[in-house]
Amino acid sequence: MRRSLALKAGTVVAAMAVAVAGISFSMNTATAQTNAANGYASQNGGTTGGAGGAVVRATTGTQINQALCNRASASTPIIIQVEGTINHGNTADVSGDSCDVGATLIDLKTVSNVTILGVGSGAVFDQIGIHIRESSNIIIQNVTVKNVKKSGSPTSNGGDAIGMENGVRNVWVDHVTLEASGGEAEGYDGLFDLKDDSKYVTLSYSILRNSERGGLVGSGDSDLDSSFITYHHNLYQNLNSRMPLLRGGTAHSYNNHFTGIVESGINPRVGAKIKVDNNYFEDSKDPLGTFYTDLMGYWQVAGNVFDNVTWSSPGTDYHPAGPNPTSTTTVSIPYSYAPDNASCVPSVVSATAGANKGLKTSDGTCSVQSPTASPTTSPTTSPTVSPTTTPPPTTGTNLSLGAGADGTSKASGTSYGNVIDGSTSTYWSPSGTTGRVSVKWSSAKTIDTVVIREASDAVGNIDNWQLVNNDTGAVLASGTGAGTISFTATSLTKVNFVITSASGTPKIIEFETYA
Repeated sequence: MRRSLALKAGTVVAAMAVAVAGISFSMNTATAQTNAANGYASQNGGTTGGAGGAVVRATTGTQINQALCNRASASTPIIIQVEGTINHGNTADVSGDSCDVGATLIDLKTVSNVTILGVGSGAVFDQIGIHIRESSNIIIQNVTVKNVKKSGSPTSNGGDAIGMENGVRNVWVDHVTLEASGGEAEGYDGLFDLKDDSKYVTLSYSILRNSERGGLVGSGDSDLDSSFITYHHNLYQNLNSRMPLLRGGTAHSYNNHFTGIVESGINPRVGAKIKVDNNYFEDSKDPLGTFYTDLMGYWQVAGNVFDNVTWSSPGTDYHPAGPNPTSTTTVSIPYSYAPDNASCVPSVVSATAGANKGLKTSDGTCSVQSPTASPTTSPTTSPTVSPTTTPPPTTGTNLSLGAGADGTSKASGTSYGNVIDGSTSTYWSPSGTTGRVSVKWSSAKTIDTVVIREASDAVGNIDNWQLVNNDTGAVLASGTGAGTISFTATSLTKVNFVITSASGTPKIIEFETYA
C-alpha cells in the first residue's frame, strides 16, 4: 500500500544533491539513454521512458526506490542511472505517494515515464528481479539481471528476471543480459515474462541464457490478452524452451540468434500469431511450432537459416513447424524495420547484444553501428546563438544580480557567486567537466530567459545541458552549447543549469536570468 512521504514530494528529482536516510543522491552527468524505441514499443504513442525528466544516479536498490518515491507524482519523468550491484542486502522499502515499492524486488508498480539505465562500470541486479505492473512508458536499458529465484533463498519476483503484468503498456527492454544458473528444480522461472493484458513491448539487442525457460506471453490458456511484442537482435543461448511461449496475441521475431535450444523454441499456441523472419537457428531442436498442446498457434516464416537443427515427428500435443517450415498465417507489421540478412545474424548479435556492449546496433546491412549520444528529449528551445559566438545583449533587468548561487562542485579558485557578480573577469568551473550551477532567490521570481556566458578561452566547451526548475524538477529546456535560452515563463525560487557532457572544462562567467 502507499504510505505518506517522508520528504517533500519531488525532493530527489528537483534537487541535484540531497541526503535521504543517510544516502546521497546526485544528478549524474553521463548522457542518458541513446537510440529510440522500435518495434511494437514504438506504437500506441511510442515509448520514451523518463525522457525530459531529472537524471538521478543510484548505486543501491534503496536509492532506486527513493528516486521513484520522491518524485512529484507517479508520472513525473525520471531517468535512474544505475551503477554497481543491486541485491537484497542494499534494497530497502521506501515510503512515498509516487511509488509502491518493496525490499525484495525492483517494483515499477502504477508508475509511468521511467527509465532505468545502466552506466559506468555496469549495473547488475543480482538475485533481485524487476517487476512492472499497472505501468506504462518504461525503458530498461544496459543492465544485467541474474539468478532470480522463486524458491530457495533469497526469492524475488516469482523467479522472473524481468516480468510484467496487469495492464502494462509500452515497455522497451534493450541491451540487457538476463541469465540464470539452472531451471525450475534449482528455483528459477522465466527470464522475460508478460501476463494479464501487457501490450506494446519490445525486447531488443539482449541476451537470454542458461535457463530452463526463456519467457512466456500469457500465464495460462485463458490469459490471452497480452499482445504486440517484438523480439529482435537477441541471443537465446542454452535454454530449454519458451523463446517465447506465446498464448494468444501477435508477436514479431526477427534477426535473433538461437543456439543450443534443448526442447523447443518459439511456441505460439491458443490462436497466437507470430512473424518469424531472418533469424538464425543453430545446434537446436524444434525451434518453431506448437508444443505441449493441441490448441494451435500460427506462424509466418521467411528468410530464416536452420543450421544443424533437428525436428521431432508430429504427435499428440506436439506440432513442430519443420523440417520444412511454411507459413500458416500472415502477420501485418505496423512499423518499419530493416532486417539484416539471416546469414550475418550470429556475428551482428555477438557484437551488439547484451549489457555493456556500448549500445551498438545494426543498420540492417549487417553493419554494426555505435550510438550517437543525444539528449533524451528534443530541446524545449534551442539556444538562439551559436556556442562559438557571444550572446547578444539582453534587455531588461538581470534578476541574477543580488540573488544567491550554489552548485554541485567548483574547481579550485572559482566560486558559484562568480556567475552572478556582473563581472566578466571571474567565472565558475565544475571540479570536472560536468556539474550544476544554480541561481536562487528568497522569494519566487518569474523568468522566461536565461543567458549562459562562457569565458573567451572556453567557448564551445559545453556540449549537452538541461535547464531545470529546482522547485519541481521540471526540465525547462535542454540542448547543446551555451548562449540565450528562451522558455515558457515560469515562477520559481531556484533554477539549475546542468552540464551533462562537455568537450573541455566549462567556464561560465555569468548566469543571467530575465523576466
